[in-house]
Amino acid sequence: MPEKEELTLEESFEKLEEMLEKLEDRELPLEESFQLYQKGMELLKACNEKIDLVEKKILVMNGDGGLDEF
Repeated sequence: MPEKEELTLEESFEKLEEMLEKLEDRELPLEESFQLYQKGMELLKACNEKIDLVEKKILVMNGDGGLDEF
């Protein structure tokens, strides 16, 4: 089974925006709405994990002029 291609945060946000636009369509069948919602929630979870990882890597300058992880 091939690995899924990992999206950048920007690409993920674009996909989420597209999903939201589709979900706003009142003609969208309910089953498809649930599938889109589920995929969107999975994508949102992946985005949150990436953001958490980046936040942990942020470096801040300490009082001695050195860098510490945030």
